[in-house]
Amino acid sequence: MLTNLPNLLTLSRIGVIPVLVGLLYFHDPMSRWIALALFTAAGLTDYLDGYLARHRGEVSALGRFLDPIADKLLVASLIIMLVAIGEVRGLVVIPALIILCREILVSGLREYLAEIKVSLPVSKLAKWKTVIQMIALGFPIVGEEAGPDILPMEAIADSGLWLAAALTLITGYDYLAKGLKHMAEDS
Repeated sequence: MLTNLPNLLTLSRIGVIPVLVGLLYFHDPMSRWIALALFTAAGLTDYLDGYLARHRGEVSALGRFLDPIADKLLVASLIIMLVAIGEVRGLVVIPALIILCREILVSGLREYLAEIKVSLPVSKLAKWKTVIQMIALGFPIVGEEAGPDILPMEAIADSGLWLAAALTLITGYDYLAKGLKHMAEDS
């Protein structure tokens, strides 16, 4: 199971994290654009691994376990690194924290619900949140210095992160409300 293509794609998302983080230490434009290319490829594997697993009949317990972990590790590592190098700063740290906290909350909730044999499927709005979040995170990866002069990279990144955080709050609340209903039934 570990070596089927969907699981390898998921593992590649985890494997790219150290390379992505390392590239962000460099402030030259080439490193930033390579980091963006790797992040984009990792984001595409998030869609592709699930698609291939379903269409090739290779859905596995390992894949269902690894996929959300890979997503959360990638996003959390990137957000922490972007804050550390100053690409995400000031009040925009707030939406970054909201995104990180929601990821931890939903992970814990899913773990609890799994123990009582309740699944928490990903909503369509949560999928859109992920897409907007990934696009928004691409802008600070490149940064103002390496980005094209015609694009206000920082303003786009900041706006995108606030929008992603708003969707994060909505989807996090939705998941929490569903989870609390099961917790009340379990009491």
